[in-house]
Amino acid sequence: MTAPAPPEDRTHSLPAVFARGLAMGAADIVPGVSGGTIAFITGIYFRLLNAINSVPGAFWQRLCRGKLRAFWQATDASFLTTLIAGILFSVVTLASAITYALDEYPIPLWSFFFGLITASVWHVAREIRQRRLLLLIAVLTGAAVAWWVTTLSPLETAPTNLVLFGGGALAICAMILPGISGSFILVIMGLYAPVLDAVKQLDVVKLMVFGAGCGVGLLSIARLLTWAVNRFHDWVLAFLTGVMIGALNKVWPWKETVSWRLGSAGQQVPVQEINVSPQSYAELTGSSPELMQGVLAALGGLFLVLLVEWAAARFNHSSASGAK
Repeated sequence: MTAPAPPEDRTHSLPAVFARGLAMGAADIVPGVSGGTIAFITGIYFRLLNAINSVPGAFWQRLCRGKLRAFWQATDASFLTTLIAGILFSVVTLASAITYALDEYPIPLWSFFFGLITASVWHVAREIRQRRLLLLIAVLTGAAVAWWVTTLSPLETAPTNLVLFGGGALAICAMILPGISGSFILVIMGLYAPVLDAVKQLDVVKLMVFGAGCGVGLLSIARLLTWAVNRFHDWVLAFLTGVMIGALNKVWPWKETVSWRLGSAGQQVPVQEINVSPQSYAELTGSSPELMQGVLAALGGLFLVLLVEWAAARFNHSSASGAK
């Protein structure tokens, strides 16, 4: 007998959904942080999967027959469009700010995301219904896969339309998985800078091609994930827990760059980095490790997850009380 996916929760208000979209978009800009992680810890992950997964069937059975209202309800379209609007608004408005923060305040920013993901590991692991020793296989496999992905070196790729389409499909599959960063997949493919430039310059053609690839990838991964969660709930969550543990390798704040390459604009771009201790970082770079700022930022990420959980529990309790 298989465990069903968690019941769909449609109690979130649209402003709250838009705010979650803003957070997901901000996370997706950063190579190493997944918007799927934000969706999971804010309690909309399974609702998002269900909404995306319902689109193809509702398109043929309702929209093609002129049943627009039925299509809208079947796909939870108010939720989906509001969330996507929040993500897109965040990406467009915060792209410059996030890249500036990555350049000017890397240690506090990476520390914040390290704390965020660490707390999220605990959050996802709590959702496993029957904790069994055998599930460690899935945890270790997920951690190994994510760790391996974070050690891959970036490629030099010409951003042709075909490459942008394929990059969009692969990146969105990573973005919807908690722990795996779609932005980092773009970095590995050599497409992060071209896509970010297209966003900043509002290059409609490139963005449409990239968006089309995202659409194809999103529909595919949502169906696969929904099927997997329905049949192997605990195994999937154990695997995702491991993925998030392995992803911590990418967001460790103190790194030594061991090789560089020249970017398209003639700037030096790190190719291979290794994690070091704060003390070693200070010795190697001659710069302050900003340890206190890093610790405070990491605690801020931890606190934010706990705050979101508390607020969600409070809201659900209020909703249940009001329904009685």
